[in-house]
Formats: sequence, C-alpha cells, structure tokens
Amino acid sequence: STHQKRNPHMKTCRPWIQTVVLFGLGHGFQITNKPSFPATRCSVTAQNTEFPDISVPLPPHTFAGMVERELLERFEESEIERVLQSWRLLDKDYYHREYVGEEGKEEESDMVQECHSYVPGLSIKTFWNPDEFDWAAYIKSNYKKIRKEFDTVNADMLRLQEEGSNIWAGALTEDAASYGEGWKTLVLMDRGRWAQSNVQLFPNTAKIVYDSGVPATEVFFASMKGPSEIKKHTDFTNFLCTFHLALDIPGENKCRISVGDDTREWTNGNVLLFDTSLMHDAVNESDEMRYILMLRLWHPDLTSVEREALQFLYDCLEAPALVSNDPAEKFRASQTVEAMKAFPALQQESLGFGGKTQKGKNKKTNRGKGKGFGA
Repeated sequence: STHQKRNPHMKTCRPWIQTVVLFGLGHGFQITNKPSFPATRCSVTAQNTEFPDISVPLPPHTFAGMVERELLERFEESEIERVLQSWRLLDKDYYHREYVGEEGKEEESDMVQECHSYVPGLSIKTFWNPDEFDWAAYIKSNYKKIRKEFDTVNADMLRLQEEGSNIWAGALTEDAASYGEGWKTLVLMDRGRWAQSNVQLFPNTAKIVYDSGVPATEVFFASMKGPSEIKKHTDFTNFLCTFHLALDIPGENKCRISVGDDTREWTNGNVLLFDTSLMHDAVNESDEMRYILMLRLWHPDLTSVEREALQFLYDCLEAPALVSNDPAEKFRASQTVEAMKAFPALQQESLGFGGKTQKGKNKKTNRGKGKGFGA
C-alpha cells in the first residue's frame, strides 16, 4: 500500500534534499532513497528478520534522526519507548515475521504475522469483540442512516465524479495484486486527514464516525465485485486494526473474510474488528457488488501518548518541515498539518446530498492500495 510522493519542502529542508518518501497509508511507513542514510538501507524489498540492536539513537544529521530528536522533545521518552523502538527498527529495515498459532500446526495454519512497521509488545487477536468499544456500538447503531446516505449518493455516479475526489479508485501499486481489479475505494479520511470534497458528499456518515470517537487513521467505503476473491496477504503493520460496517452484502454466506485461521461472514448492519497484520483473505461468491464502510484505527493496546507519537511520524512524512531547524518553517508546517486534520465544516446544503456543493476536479488523493489495505 505504498506510493511515492516528493517532498513538498524540497527547496528549504536542506538536510533531506531530494528525499523520496514512501507512505504505507495505514500500513505503517517506509522511507527510501534517503541520501543521508547508508545505501544498504534504501531497498524496500530487503527483509532483515534478525532483530537488530536498537539501543543506539539514530544519527542526528539524518531525516530519521531528526524525527527521533523531535519525538523526544515533544514526549517523555519513557512514554514512547515502543514508538522509538518501532522507528529505529524501520530505519534498520527490520521485517517481523512470527508464527502465532497452535504449536505443531505451522505447516497448515495461517496464523502468521508479518510487519515492516512493527511496534513490539502489542497483543495479537484474529477478531476483537467490537462490543467492548463504545465507538463501535455507536457506528453500528447508525447503520440505517449511513446505508440510506450511501445508497442515495452512490446512485448518482455523474455527480459523484463531478464533485468528489478519486471516486471508486482501484489499487495503485503492484503490491496490491492480491486484491484484483474488483476491489475499489471511496475515501473520507486518509492518514488522519479528512477528504474535504468527499466528506461534503457523505456528511452524515463522516459526522457519525467523527462523533463516535473512534481513533481512526483512515475511513473509506470499499466495494468488492462479485464473483471475486482477495488473495491471502498481510497489511504489514501491527499497530493498526481494521473495522468493517457491512453496508450492502449480497446473498447468504456468499461474502466472507478469513483472518489467520478464523472466518467470519459479512451481514448487513453488523461489524467486524480484526488484526490485518495476520495473513487474511476474502471472497465474494455472489454475482453482485459487496459494499462496506471500512476504518483503520490504532491498536487498542496503544496508549493515547503512543497514538499521538505515531501520528506525529505520519505527519513528518507528509510535512518534513516539522523537524526543520528553522522555527518559522516548523511553525508553518505545524499549522498546515493541523488544518489538514481538522474536521471539515459541513455545508448545510450538502446534508442528504440534496443541495449545491463546490465542484471539485476529481483530484486523486494520495492513496496506495497495496501491501494489504484490508479486505
């Protein structure tokens, strides 16, 4: 689920001139082509499965080192120890692969966790009980309202294309081959940043998600053409979980998802919460389209401080000037990032998709769909 994005501050952020950042977009993060890093660390395909020594701080003249320095200025080290470990592991190209299933069943089990973005010490479950989370109950209770808005808006494809952004986009990278051509998304939030034009098209859904208090990093609708399947894969990140609200599910027991060795069926109005750092796959055996509302959210084991620190890492990859030595430049970057993450002011005319909204140009949002992006 990575795609390339050039540093928008390339001219002013001298320490990382010509840096190219690869975003995991909810699957963690990668940095490649870093001129200040050793060349051996520039490959995104290298898989170092030996747990490296991460006791030494990162070199302060590198981008990763500057981010680490800023983390320590913003947070108490004791409160973000696992986040620091994760950042240093990423710098060393560490690739976590662990069998977490029943002993003696390694050959037949899919209980395998694989991560290039890895926070040590987080618990592993195939499916979490969504009843344990108030925000999940709130979203579920609003199913009929979300479904009504979705059906109404999605029925007018011409208007969606005219006023929305990156409507029903397919996977953008070769890493997304496991999804096939039948899996597409319509984004409301990406990496903590609301998609302004799409929120205006789905104001009720966006407001429900926002009001629920869910610690989401991504919110989007996902379609899956039938008949089709999503092959076994992992999302390569263990500090995020995935939540589904089943919107429009065709047939009976025709649409299923398997995580590790456990399988669940999607049914209209019901929700699922699961760990996509484990091997997982999905199937739609009907002849119709399957629609869900999908969220990526911080792992429940993370503290509020750890979530904030991880979000700061995402912000740095989006706006590297956050770690600039120029106070004015850092301030401008901070203001820009906060504005991007603020919930949009909803236009009254847009509620219910009945009125006028500002027309967009169907600009593409920076979303990559590979490396697992959920089912």
